[in-house]
Amino acid sequence: MEPWQFQPARDTGLTPAERFRSVRRETGLLESLAHHACFSLLRSYFAVAHRLTIAGRENVPPHGPFVLAANHCSHLDALILGAALTARHRERAFPIAAGDVFFQSNVTSTFSAIILNALPMWRKSCGPHALADLRRKLQEEKAIFIIFPEGGRTRNGSMMPFKHGLGMLVAETNVPVVPCGLVGTFDALPPHRKFPRPVRIKLVIGDARQFASTANDRAGWSEIAANLESCVRDLVAQSRSA
Repeated sequence: MEPWQFQPARDTGLTPAERFRSVRRETGLLESLAHHACFSLLRSYFAVAHRLTIAGRENVPPHGPFVLAANHCSHLDALILGAALTARHRERAFPIAAGDVFFQSNVTSTFSAIILNALPMWRKSCGPHALADLRRKLQEEKAIFIIFPEGGRTRNGSMMPFKHGLGMLVAETNVPVVPCGLVGTFDALPPHRKFPRPVRIKLVIGDARQFASTANDRAGWSEIAANLESCVRDLVAQSRSA
């Protein structure tokens, strides 16, 4: 048996405002209770208001680390993927959210961190250091990331090309990436609407993929992006035709 060692929290020394915006943030008891309560309510809301159906739930790995990668049509997307996870999963689940949208003010960053358990991705200033921190958190803390590789919401309902960022997180690792296809969220809450409409939503979860043998370089990242984009497009098409 290894001797016990005291390990201080990784976010020790940060002010509350810094902590909410930091990848080093660790979830406390009150935060855990808050986002469990939030997603329990969301599950009921989506079931009633949007008749949410989920296919392929058995493809979600039993524990982290893993990544859910989906198309991005609406602010509802991350909420649906989070609500689709079990309570056991949600403890370590982190939606990766646009820092310039969800973490700009103290109010929005507090809501995003405490209620949604989101982590910021600063799209205009996201360098290798930020992605390295996320890569470390994903593997060392056995985290679950919810990621939208398009880098933003579609403005017309059509999928955009996937970017390299996800590849930088999972190339040369054994972390499973689970492709997910969302249908109906754009009609329910497109970018120009403030409140959702009661439109039916479908989520299809595909088979997990691993990229341990894919090089952690630009060519490998492009290969991962293309692979997952093709998978997600197929899942969306499958859901629309069902």
